[in-house]
Amino acid sequence: MIDTSIEICGVRMKNPVTVASGTFGSGMEYSEFVDLSRLGAVTTKGVAITPWEGNPTPRVAEVYGGMLNAIGLQNPGLDTFISRDLKFLKGVDTAVIVNVCGHSVEEYEACVERLADRDDVDLMEINVSCPNVKEGGIAFGVDTKALNDITKKLKKKCGKTPIIMKLSPNVTDIAEMARAAVDGGADALSLINTITGMKIDIYRRTYALANRTGGLSGPAVKPVAVRMVNQVASAVDVPIIGMGGIANAEDAIEFIMAGATAVSVGTANFNDPFTTIKVVEGIESFMKAQGIENLSEIRGCVRW
Repeated sequence: MIDTSIEICGVRMKNPVTVASGTFGSGMEYSEFVDLSRLGAVTTKGVAITPWEGNPTPRVAEVYGGMLNAIGLQNPGLDTFISRDLKFLKGVDTAVIVNVCGHSVEEYEACVERLADRDDVDLMEINVSCPNVKEGGIAFGVDTKALNDITKKLKKKCGKTPIIMKLSPNVTDIAEMARAAVDGGADALSLINTITGMKIDIYRRTYALANRTGGLSGPAVKPVAVRMVNQVASAVDVPIIGMGGIANAEDAIEFIMAGATAVSVGTANFNDPFTTIKVVEGIESFMKAQGIENLSEIRGCVRW
């Protein structure tokens, strides 16, 4: 007998597999390919208190080992998200993690307050890679003081709904950022977000993305992500959702052995929309073959 279930902040998931925000819509878009009830959770696309148009095109570029994107967190705003996406997800037997974004502390607070204590929201994931417009555009997640401050303020607004702070890899010391978030009251952490990169179109002699830079994701970032998850798991004592280049069960298990409680499949969804189910089934097969009854037996078995 094997038990693939996990628990994050009191929320039980039937298995450790969810999806990375921005790679799966909010679930509805992939529902014709994936039985969403077989996932441990659905993590929605980022939502802000008001609609965001996103960046100009081109916004996506293929690169070796992955892709660059500069979507700019385009979203329809919280009102539409609640009436359309959360309404749809309420009919799915899985946990729901809502990703929240904003350009200021006040925007984050307004969004979190509206989502707090709803019976159709199990967890909130806070995207702190957004630019802080009141502080010259620097991202909340690359400064320990800003990260600690926003975490404290959102904890006062989230009610009983746990918050997951999603860490940026574009920092000098990921463990230091993790401690800042946990000291601020983060219930859990997720990492990593994309790594800033660039591609140049040598024939047009210009940037491949209109935004010039974009977020690198896919298999190319996995070794960095595994290292960072391992460092953070050794530095703080909260659940971690690991992500970055996961394309199969072996990748997912690597993150779990590094210390992750759950894992998110991201860019691989674009290449193969059935990836999440393959990862779920692959984890089950690995556990059976290795005589593992519960994932706690291997979680964090490799420590920094």
